Amino acid sequence: MWKVWAQLRGYPLVVATVVVGIVGLVLLATPAGRYAGQIVGFYALAVAAWTALDMLRQLIRGRPGLDLLAVTAIIAAVLVGEPWAALVVVLMLTGGAALEEFAENRSKRELTTLLRKAPQQATRLIGDGAEQETETVSVDAVARGDRLLVRPGELVPVDAVLLHAPAVFDESSLTGEPLPVERVAGERVPSGAVNGTTAITMRAVAAARDSQYQQIVALVEQATGSRARVVRLADRYALPFTVASLAIAALAWALSGEAVRFAEVLVVATPCPLLIAAPVAFLGGMSRAARYGLIVKGGSTLEQLSRVRSAALDKTGTLTTGHPDLQQLHPGPGFTDDDLLQLAASAEVYSSHVLASSVVTAARRRGLALREVDTATEWATNGVSAELADGAGIVRVGKPAWLAGFVDDLVRTPLEPGELAIYVGLDDCAVGVIVMRDTVRPEAAAAIADLRALGIVRTLVVTGDVAATAEPIAERLGIDEVYSSCGPADKVDIVAQVRPRPLLMVGDGLNDAPVLAAADIGFAMGARGSTAASESADVVNRYDTLLGLPRAVRIGQDTVRIALQSIWAGIAISAGLMVIAAFGLLPALAGAWLQEVVDLVAILGALRAMGPRSERRQKAVTAPVHAGMPGAPDRSAG
Repeated sequence: MWKVWAQLRGYPLVVATVVVGIVGLVLLATPAGRYAGQIVGFYALAVAAWTALDMLRQLIRGRPGLDLLAVTAIIAAVLVGEPWAALVVVLMLTGGAALEEFAENRSKRELTTLLRKAPQQATRLIGDGAEQETETVSVDAVARGDRLLVRPGELVPVDAVLLHAPAVFDESSLTGEPLPVERVAGERVPSGAVNGTTAITMRAVAAARDSQYQQIVALVEQATGSRARVVRLADRYALPFTVASLAIAALAWALSGEAVRFAEVLVVATPCPLLIAAPVAFLGGMSRAARYGLIVKGGSTLEQLSRVRSAALDKTGTLTTGHPDLQQLHPGPGFTDDDLLQLAASAEVYSSHVLASSVVTAARRRGLALREVDTATEWATNGVSAELADGAGIVRVGKPAWLAGFVDDLVRTPLEPGELAIYVGLDDCAVGVIVMRDTVRPEAAAAIADLRALGIVRTLVVTGDVAATAEPIAERLGIDEVYSSCGPADKVDIVAQVRPRPLLMVGDGLNDAPVLAAADIGFAMGARGSTAASESADVVNRYDTLLGLPRAVRIGQDTVRIALQSIWAGIAISAGLMVIAAFGLLPALAGAWLQEVVDLVAILGALRAMGPRSERRQKAVTAPVHAGMPGAPDRSAG
């Protein structure tokens, strides 16, 4: 009871309207019943005056609305002796906010769940040995390099590296993978992961604002604060609908000679779908997408997804798994295979590159311990550098063209189709080349086929890899167009010329950020994707599966269809009721209550955008997620 009252306190006009109605009904049963209509009418006019002032403020801000019809209906109903009909219209106005909030909260359920689970605090370790102490700090106070204690069942507060024994984490909120993931010492663990049954120590490798879960939270906040263009178009129906409604009401009055007809028409002339149902539909679509790990940044993105006709895709980490297998090691003079792999992994553990985790995994399989590093820097689209703590020098891992500026006589090796090379240097010495082979995602063919079934007529691969690597993969997936050896600027130029539009661009790395921003819809494979790619994209796929791509398009199509159904159904029903009322067949009080029912039905219809009930009950199923690094730019030479 107290909970209900606490919720109602947030809507004082709703409570006041109900109280006035009860008082009026009680008065009707007493000798003072003649005053009931006066009290109800006076209250209705007061609310109409307040609404008119608010409507004027909105109009000054350039947002015309449909409140004019409600205000006119209230005034007209009171003047023609229908105060109780006016009160029902007031209830519609005041109750609409409560109804809208309920519907929005329901439709944003998955989005708000992500926000509630964000890490808030961290336990920082101070000192060493027996004098070591702990302090609880805000997650925003954690700096790179801080040592952290994470107790059993706690959230990892920021992206961090595990310092000691292996540990098990629940990363389902980040990747959708329901099974626990085991991490070993030196391996990077994303913020938002839930620690298992053992207390562990970690070293922060990113501030809170740069950590994975906090970036997801930022994306969700951006998404929930947006308004769809189709909803703004619904607002634009306000003026013509208002004019048409007033014209019908005036015509009914003029032809019948009865002023009550004017009021009877207007009390059914406020279509809730234009005010509430369309926004609710878009929020429902965004919530439905979040259930599958898809963060859609705005309702306008859903509208674009519903009309997409072309799709361009990156290769590494998008069409392929981004988890290549080690094929060959080619160490330079004075270095062994183990030296090459150990030095590369010691630097790559600080990289967000999609290939970095494969290098680290290969080193661990050989039982190689990672070297301690003082500082590490990732160079966008080129590589990563790390200064070794023992003063042995600076390790650089990345593209040969980049390393050539630091290293003399790079080790070169020919590549077979599908292979890629990672070059390693130590100061000015060539440490060697690591050759790896990536594999096509098992779900890639099904995802491309689903896109075609959803109306996408043109698909193409746009990649920085050489043609020998990209073309066999595209042919296997039935993609005819391949643009290879593309830099970030090349990708932007190619995408700008693709027709038909809108165009959907799918990528995962830092070098994909410009083209994701330039495309009509940017889709980032954000489970391992770089921060820049996620920020530039319109849709971020938190789960490591390409099946999220056609699912996003399907959700966009469903959402827009339901939103437009809400708009046009609202207009059609209201127009039909106005015609009936114009002929005097719908009394004002009955029409007002009927409009309330229509409003409720319209909102419940808009909630269909959340997806079928069976879908909402089941847990989203995703492809298996490999334990690895977040993805980033394609730096392979192959």
